Amino acid sequence: MLTAGHPLRDGRYRITRVLGEGSQATTFEAVDAKLGRLVAIKRFQVRGAASWKDVELAEREAVVLGALKHPLIPGYVEHFEEEAVLYLVTELVPGQNLRQRASGGTMSLDEVLRLLSDLSQVIEYLHALHPPVIHRDIKPGNIIRREDGRFMLVDFGSVRAKLELSQGSTVVGTFGFMAPEQFQGRALPQSDVYSLGATVLSLMTGTEPEKLPHRGLAIDVGASLGPSADPRIVGLLEQMLDPDPDRRLRNVSSSLQVFRRLRGGRAAQPKQAEPRSSRPSRRKPPGGSFTAFPPWSKRYQARSLGRSAELAPPREIALPLLSIARAAVYFGAVFFAPLLLSLLSIVFGKPLRRAAFQTREAGEKALRAMDLKAQSFLSQPLHEPVAEPVPVTPAAAPSPVADAQRRVVADAPAAREDLNEEPEQTAEQRSATRL
Repeated sequence: MLTAGHPLRDGRYRITRVLGEGSQATTFEAVDAKLGRLVAIKRFQVRGAASWKDVELAEREAVVLGALKHPLIPGYVEHFEEEAVLYLVTELVPGQNLRQRASGGTMSLDEVLRLLSDLSQVIEYLHALHPPVIHRDIKPGNIIRREDGRFMLVDFGSVRAKLELSQGSTVVGTFGFMAPEQFQGRALPQSDVYSLGATVLSLMTGTEPEKLPHRGLAIDVGASLGPSADPRIVGLLEQMLDPDPDRRLRNVSSSLQVFRRLRGGRAAQPKQAEPRSSRPSRRKPPGGSFTAFPPWSKRYQARSLGRSAELAPPREIALPLLSIARAAVYFGAVFFAPLLLSLLSIVFGKPLRRAAFQTREAGEKALRAMDLKAQSFLSQPLHEPVAEPVPVTPAAAPSPVADAQRRVVADAPAAREDLNEEPEQTAEQRSATRL
C-alpha cells in the first residue's frame, strides 16, 4: 500500500491520500509536479491479480479513456507501468460522490433533471463513437457532483468498446443497477440507459434498486415513488427501466426536453398574436373542429368516429408496402451484404467479418420491427363500425279532407253527448204535451 509522500514516475507524482478502494484497484490523490495540480492515480495490481480478465479490464480502461474527450468525463493524463503495477493518471474531479447521497437523503426533482441531462449527454457521446463505448457500470458510486452542480461519470473499469459477442462473456456490473441482458453477458447501448434509470430511482427513493417494489421482471416505478410523484417522470423512468432492451428508451435527451418543456408551463403562458400572413394554413377536417392528426391516425378516428368509413387505417396499402420493404431488407441486409462482406473478409480480415455480423444484426432487428408493425395492422378492424342514420320521413301537409275528418273525430264526444240528451228532452216535451 502506498503511503502519503510516496513518489511515482521518477518523482513526478507524489501521493497525498487515498480516495477510494475497490476489489480491482485503489485510487489515490497525488500532486503532479510537472503540471502543478492535483491528479487522481488509479493503481492496478497486475501481479497476483485474481484473473487475467482483471488485467484486461485495467488495460482497456487506460486505452479507452485516453481516446475520450468530454467535459463531463475526467481528462486523461497518462498511464504507465512500474514494478509490475499499472497506473492510470486522470484529472482529479473535486466534488461529492453520490454513493453517500444514495444511502442518505433523497434527491429533489430539479437535481434529478440535472443529473439526467448531464449523464444522458455523456452516454450518448459514448454510444455515438465507432465502435460504441458502453460503460456497463453506471451507479451512484461512479458519479461525482462537481462544485458547480454538474455531474460527471467516472470509473471506466468495466467499459466495453465492442459489440460482438464472444464465447465465455463475463458478467460485469453492479447487481441492482445492471440491465437484465447483462446477466447473459450481453452489453448493449441500452444497458447504460437502464443503469442510469436505476441510479436515478435509487437516488430519488434512497433505496437500492433490488429492494424496490417489482412487477414481474420490471421495477414498479409508480409504487416506488408513490402517488404524489409527477406522472411524467414516472413514465420516463418506466421507459428507461423496461426489461426488454428492444422496447427500452434510447434517446433520453429528447424525452427530457419534452418533459422540461411541459414542466415549464409554456401552455399556461398567453400566446402573442401572430400576423395573419405568418400563420400556417390549417385545413379543418369534416365536422369543423381543427386537428393536427392525419386522417388515417387512430386519434383522428377517435375524434371523428361515425362520420365516415373512409377514415379507417389504410391496412390494404400498408401491408403490401411492409411486405416489399421486408423482402428488400432480408435480401439486402440479411443475406447478400453479409455474404459479400464475409467473402471479402477472407482477403481483408477481421474488420469486414465484424461489419458482416453488425449488418446482419441490424437487418434482423429491422425485420422484427416490421413484423411487429404488420401484426398491429392485422389486429385492427378493417373499418370502424359506423352507425347508419335512421331515415326520417317528413310529415306531409294535411289535406282539406283529412282536416275535416280530424275535426269530426275531435267533435265526436260532444256530438255523442248531444245525442244522449235529445231523447230526454223529447220525453219531457211529450209529458208536457199530454198534460
